[in-house]
Amino acid sequence: MTAVARIRRTWERVRNVPGLGRDAVALAVLVALGLACTGYIFSQYDIKPPWQSGRVVFAAEFEKTPGVRPESRNEVRIAGVTVGKIESAEPLPNGNARLVMSLDPGHTVYSNAKAVLSTKAPLNVMFVSLDPGGPPGTPLPANGTIPVSQTKRVIQPSELLSKLDERTRDALQTLLDEADTALANAPAQLPDGLRATDATVNAFRPVVEQLQTRRGTISKLVTSLSQISTAAGHDDGRLADLVASLQQTLSVLSQRDTELSGTLGQIPGFSDDLTHAMGSVRDLTGELNPTLDGLRSASTTLPPALSRVTGMVDRAGPLVAAAKPVVSEAKPVVADLRPLAGDVHTAFRQLAPVTGYLPSATARIVPWMGDLAAFVYQTSSAFSLADANGGLGRANLTLSLDNPTGGLGPADGGPVGGGK
Repeated sequence: MTAVARIRRTWERVRNVPGLGRDAVALAVLVALGLACTGYIFSQYDIKPPWQSGRVVFAAEFEKTPGVRPESRNEVRIAGVTVGKIESAEPLPNGNARLVMSLDPGHTVYSNAKAVLSTKAPLNVMFVSLDPGGPPGTPLPANGTIPVSQTKRVIQPSELLSKLDERTRDALQTLLDEADTALANAPAQLPDGLRATDATVNAFRPVVEQLQTRRGTISKLVTSLSQISTAAGHDDGRLADLVASLQQTLSVLSQRDTELSGTLGQIPGFSDDLTHAMGSVRDLTGELNPTLDGLRSASTTLPPALSRVTGMVDRAGPLVAAAKPVVSEAKPVVADLRPLAGDVHTAFRQLAPVTGYLPSATARIVPWMGDLAAFVYQTSSAFSLADANGGLGRANLTLSLDNPTGGLGPADGGPVGGGK
């Protein structure tokens, strides 16, 4: 069976089997999409086909190349534009490193070119920034090398820390650990801490100024001692006395250091006391301001008031002088009224029991005030049993003569007076 016959037979099968043509078309579309995606991915990986030629290959020598991994496609840039990549990296016998780079066709690298190894992220994603140079430099030959004097590299943080001594590294590590712990609650506590630090630094300012003055004085002392030593020359005796004096001076300075340490140790407590005192003064100021405002307002209204009082006193003077004879004549009258005042007091004391019944009497009379008014208005006589409309019984008044209260209170447990 020939190939044409196989294709024809397959085509007939696709046409005759229900759904097979649709599946075949879907499979072809998927294969086409897969090939397109594969081609796009390979193009982004900057894969150069074997038949492509004209790429510029050269090398550069660096002191060190930390973080360079050629398999990660480390870039080569000119003026920030990616034009090539790092092909390989290898160490040299002199301790340096050699990077082999390739550029796209059309670029020329000269003998005065400069290269800088940098990173585009904190995680050492390295790239080479290339200045290709130009005349009067000459083009580099194929596989030429840029010398180490024309290259620079990024400095790693570990290299900076390695220059420190062991105590400094330990202190820095402790500082980082404490900073991590301290910054955990930074949004809530850091502002107050910074304000307290600012106050502490301001409190330390006089001490620092004194230390600076002392440093200048010590510098002048050392300079003077140097001059004295130079002037002394080879005079061993004078030099020995000078050294002894210097030792005594340094001992005094050492004692002053102890006193200074004690003073610095007292500063935190003094700062706390000063902070509390300033807070109290602030509260006092807040209370004093309204008082001063009130005094200011009173000071504007008090002089006119005093002026008016002065005028009133001036006008009251003649009145007091005129009333003086009246007061003199009234003294005998007041003296004659004193016995009467005693009798009135006795009368009021005797009326006290009767006044106790007045609320009850008032409570009983008030409901009959309307009827009593009608009785008064419609009756010509309080004791008559007839009016303009004829005879009619109006009231029955009962008086209990054996009740000393006049019917206002209970006499023998019976009802209180009354009327119908």
